[in-house]
Amino acid sequence: MDVDYGHRSVLLDECIEALAIRPDGVYVDGTLGRAGHSLEIVRRLTTGRLIALDRDETALAAARERLAAHMDRVTLVHSNFSRLGAVLDELGVDGADGMLFDLGVSSPQLDDASRGFSYRQDAPLDMRMDRDAPLTARELVNTYPCEELRRILLDYGEERYAPQIARAICEAREKKPIETTLELAELIRGAMPAKALREKQHPAKRSFQAIRIAVNDELGELVPMLDAAEAHLKPGGRLAVITFHSLEDRIVKQKFKELSTGCICPPEFPVCVCGRTPKIRLVTRKPIVPGLDELDGNPRSRSAKLRVAEKC
Repeated sequence: MDVDYGHRSVLLDECIEALAIRPDGVYVDGTLGRAGHSLEIVRRLTTGRLIALDRDETALAAARERLAAHMDRVTLVHSNFSRLGAVLDELGVDGADGMLFDLGVSSPQLDDASRGFSYRQDAPLDMRMDRDAPLTARELVNTYPCEELRRILLDYGEERYAPQIARAICEAREKKPIETTLELAELIRGAMPAKALREKQHPAKRSFQAIRIAVNDELGELVPMLDAAEAHLKPGGRLAVITFHSLEDRIVKQKFKELSTGCICPPEFPVCVCGRTPKIRLVTRKPIVPGLDELDGNPRSRSAKLRVAEKC
């Protein structure tokens, strides 16, 4: 762990083992973040190359400093990972030996109150991972129809009090726009019944997750990224994906299942006519989760799940 950063990336050892890094290989970190995973990948390269993407310019700037000693083997790209295929094509990369995607919001984004992700610190409602993106949490909260807000809270936050919270938001914004994170958090708290307020987690946690996912189209980007990753991996190349909530994990699990399925002809067919063959094989049938030591040192890792596949 880098003392200067005081942070260890989630499932770091497990990711490095899963990628089976070759010193001369080409690797992609599609979610650069604090560059913890990237640093451990590039340390294992000699003539190889690391391509690291992030939609957050702040993360890229910090990575240039953290990876300074290895920049001759690193290419940093400002891009959403859903553009993975186009990025690799633009760079002239025929195929990668391994790819890693850590789908969690990076700690700097959560810890920087000005980014508007936190329900514990007051800041303008923003929540954009890419500060150049047009949609902010303020616009979403103040302009989306009440029914759409309810759907977002229910589908992306699995918030059982979504109707009450959406109604409270819509009633409040009729009087004046909702401007800050704590203002929104208090609205959410006030819309929930007393029994919900006795739960261990903060009452606004699920709603803030849902709004963040909608602002950044996090789930919409997943399938294009996974398809592009499979298409741009070399045979034997590894794909490692870390998810942090059930919605993401369900999408990754389903896509891995689809890509690893061969013939889909009915059992009564004497021979295969569909011609379908598996594109990947599952390296892990069940997701890898953090051990007790990691949970003690980093409570944010509690919901992390790592799934690994290999290109056929």
